[in-house]
Amino acid sequence: MGAQHIAVIGSGAVGGVLAEALQAAGHHVTLCVRTPFEHLRVETPRGNRTVPVTVASDPAEVDRADWVVLTTKVQDAASAAPWLHRLDDGHTPLVVAQNGIEHRESVASLGLRFPLLKSLMYVAAERVSAGNIVRRSGIRLVTEATDLGHRFGDLFDDIDLERVEDFHTETWRKLLTNLAANPVTALTLRRLDVFRTTEVRELSGGVLSEAVAVGRAEGAQVTKADAERTLAGLAGDYSPENGTSMLYDRLAGLPTEHEHITGALVRAGQRAGIATPLNQALLTLLRAIRPERRE
Repeated sequence: MGAQHIAVIGSGAVGGVLAEALQAAGHHVTLCVRTPFEHLRVETPRGNRTVPVTVASDPAEVDRADWVVLTTKVQDAASAAPWLHRLDDGHTPLVVAQNGIEHRESVASLGLRFPLLKSLMYVAAERVSAGNIVRRSGIRLVTEATDLGHRFGDLFDDIDLERVEDFHTETWRKLLTNLAANPVTALTLRRLDVFRTTEVRELSGGVLSEAVAVGRAEGAQVTKADAERTLAGLAGDYSPENGTSMLYDRLAGLPTEHEHITGALVRAGQRAGIATPLNQALLTLLRAIRPERRE
C-alpha cells in the first residue's frame, strides 16, 4: 500500500500516538484540532521525535482524506461533527478509536455515511501540553477482522496488531481495564501505584466481578480469568508511573469520560437486571467532581 492521506481528529494522547505511528509508516497525516499548535512532539521509549504532520484547526483547510480516524473522547464526538461532515464522502473509511463499548453509538446521531471500523488502543500515553505527548509503552491495536480492519492494520509498520472476529468481547475486555483503573486513579489523583494497596485491589476486584456478570449478560465471553488478568496487570505488570485518561483529564481540569465507562456498565446492568453497587458508588462520586480547567 502506498502513502495515504490520513486525517486524525483529536490531538490528545491517542490522537498524537496514532498520528506519530502513521507518519512513521510513511503516510501524510493531518491532525485536526480545536486549538492550533506549531509542532507535534512525541517522546517514546526509543527517543523523542518532532513529527512532520500538518496541524489544521479549521475544517475548510482539509479537502480530502483516504482515511479518517476519530480519537476524541466519546463525550466530545459531537464537537468533531464539522470535521466529520467535511470529510464524509460516503466512501472514505472512518476508524473510531475510543474507550468504552459505544463506538458506533458515539457517532450514530451525526447522520454520517462513512464505512465504519471500530478499534481499540492499548498504550500508556499522556498529553502533557498542547502538541506534546509522552508514550511510555508500545502500541497494541485491536480491530474487527473485516476487510477494513485488514486494510487499516496494513497502514502501520511497528505496532502490535490484532484483528479479532469477536470484537464485542474484546470491547468488554478493554472495558474491564478502564473500569478498574480509570475511576480509582481519577478519584484518588494517583497513578497505577495506587493498585499496590491491598484495599484498592479488593475494591477493584469487586468492581470487575460486577462487570463480568453484566458483560456476559450482554453477550460478551468475558470470564473471571479476564478480570484476574486485568487486576494482576494493574497491580504489577504495568509501570506504577503510568496513569489513565480520566486521571489526566482530571489533572487538566477537563470533564472525564465516566459516563461512557462506569456509566455504560451501570446502564448495561440496569438493562440486564443485575445490581452493580460498587460501580454505582464510583459513578456517584465521579459525577460529583466539578471540572476546573487549568491552562
